[in-house]
Amino acid sequence: MIRDIKTGDLLDYLYPPRCPICDGIQTKGICDPCRKELVFIREDYCMKCGKPLTEEREEYCADCRKRTHVFEAGRAVFSYQGKLKQSIYRLKYRGKQEYGRVFGAETARQLGPWIARAQITRIVPIPLHPSRKRERGYNQAALIARELGRQLEIPVDESLLCRVKRTAPQKTLTGAERRKNQAGAFAVRGEIRPGERILLVDDIYTTGSTADAAAAELKRGGKCRIYVVVVAIGG
Repeated sequence: MIRDIKTGDLLDYLYPPRCPICDGIQTKGICDPCRKELVFIREDYCMKCGKPLTEEREEYCADCRKRTHVFEAGRAVFSYQGKLKQSIYRLKYRGKQEYGRVFGAETARQLGPWIARAQITRIVPIPLHPSRKRERGYNQAALIARELGRQLEIPVDESLLCRVKRTAPQKTLTGAERRKNQAGAFAVRGEIRPGERILLVDDIYTTGSTADAAAAELKRGGKCRIYVVVVAIGG
C-alpha cells in the first residue's frame, strides 16, 4: 500500500533539512553552535533600510541620510558577514535549495511581528530574469518567500513582478552603477489593488538599488505601499 506523501515530506526526502551554515543534516533549522556565530540584527538598526547602526542615537544609516528610497521601510535578519556569506553563496550557486526554507522560517521567526505591524497583504519575491532562472534552476528569493508566506499565512505572488532586463552582477558595481543597472529591469504583470501593502523579499540588501527599482515599478502599477525584508544586509 502506497502512503500519501505530503508536499513537505517529499521536499524533506528530496532535500533533507540542513543547517545552512555548517550544512549538517538536522531538523530545527540553524543549529545551536552556528546560531551563536551569526550576527542577528535586533536593535539599533536604520529605520528606513534596516542596516545596523553604530551609534544608538542615530535613526538612519549614512546611506539613507544621503538618498531617498522608494520603499517605505526594510528589515533584515542577519548582518552579511562571516559564514553567512558562504551559506548564501551555496544557496544561490550550489543548488542548496533547502537553505531557502530554513531562511524563510528564520525570517518569519525574527521579523514576523514587524511584518504583522506593516499589515502586509501580499508577499512578492524579487524575480530573476528568465534566462538566469533557467541557468540556476530556481529563484532563491522565491524559496525564502514561500516559506515566509507559509509560516505567516500571507499569500505569495510570484507572477506579479517580472524581470524584463538581464542585469549585470551587482557585486562589482558602485552605488550609482547599481541604480543604472537596475533601471527598467522590472515590469508588473498583474493587478495591484488600491491600498495594498506589498512585502518584497530577497536574499541580500546592499545599496537598495534592486529594491528601489522593484518598488518603483510596483507603485507605477497601482497605489500601494512597499516594504522590504531580506535574509542579510551589508553594513
